[in-house]
Amino acid sequence: MFTPEQIARFSELDYIIYNYVTKHANEVVYMRIRELADAVHVSPPTILRFCKKVGCDGFSEFKTKLKLYLQQNERFFITNAQDTLAEFFERTLKTDYQQTIREAAAAIARADNVIFVGSGSSGILAEYGSRYFSAMEKFSVYIKDPFFPIYGHYFNNCVAIALSVSGETSYTLSQVHRLKEKGSTIISITNRKHCSLAKMSDYNLTYYVNTEFVEQTNVTTQIPVIYLLESLAKEMYRMLNGPLA
Repeated sequence: MFTPEQIARFSELDYIIYNYVTKHANEVVYMRIRELADAVHVSPPTILRFCKKVGCDGFSEFKTKLKLYLQQNERFFITNAQDTLAEFFERTLKTDYQQTIREAAAAIARADNVIFVGSGSSGILAEYGSRYFSAMEKFSVYIKDPFFPIYGHYFNNCVAIALSVSGETSYTLSQVHRLKEKGSTIISITNRKHCSLAKMSDYNLTYYVNTEFVEQTNVTTQIPVIYLLESLAKEMYRMLNGPLA
């Protein structure tokens, strides 16, 4: 609702209005300009100047934008974890995952280097994936620094495994682009097929679960990602060493 640039230009009176609005937003959307002015002990013209500073022509437009902002940030219904997991496994049975997993695992088995990329919750699972693959005797690393230097001779015969719920995370796309330029084979795990990361990849595994948010935080389940990572690792191990005991 308020950008950092707008907040930086606030006067002391603007901050008083801003603090009141952020604490009482659900009430402000139903107030008249005089009521808000009385609540924060300023004049109606001061409220109008504040509205213009945040990109609104008047108080009515400000209330409309505030109401839309509140609607967009309402808590979403959170799906039961058991239902989400059952839905995922039902879909995997109807999709030819195993063929893609075998092909991607074969690429990993042939690779000299395996690099995991991801940010946020996907970054946490990328780090888990690098450890899990290393435990399966395929040494892997997780790059968390978006400015990590990438030079060609370090990435000969390399596979990059990129994780992203949306498939549109700028950090992940940037890292994958750099790795792809150096000749890496790209394997991605995303929540939808039609995304930038999937299109950039040589192999894509899509898990198709409901995207969930709490306010602006993405809380989409990552259980399918763990399943797919471990399936890839075990299939790779089987190719290199025979069946697991």
